[in-house]
Amino acid sequence: MKLIIATIKPFKLEDVREALTDIGVRGMMVTEIKGFGAQSGHTEIYRGAEYAVNFVPKIKLEIVIGADMADQVVETITNTARTGKIGDGKIFVLDVAQAMRVRTGETNNDAI
Repeated sequence: MKLIIATIKPFKLEDVREALTDIGVRGMMVTEIKGFGAQSGHTEIYRGAEYAVNFVPKIKLEIVIGADMADQVVETITNTARTGKIGDGKIFVLDVAQAMRVRTGETNNDAI
């Protein structure tokens, strides 16, 4: 099993969710986050004063899937979330040692 952690731009969330559903991904966890990287934030003007906004809003997706689907999920997220502009996000793929569905007690691939 693999855990895929992806950060994407907020307006791409629904497109990515639909694309992942189309390839058979049955669930994901979504968190609103703030971060910075190469984008390094931006400036905004509020009531005539300029402010530095150092953290940019992002969406974090966490998806646990069978190892056989990992490459397809990464490719789908990449193709769907890409705008070609700075700040499109990152994707990390980690190994998952164990999973359990609390309600039924199913484990590993049966749990996801």
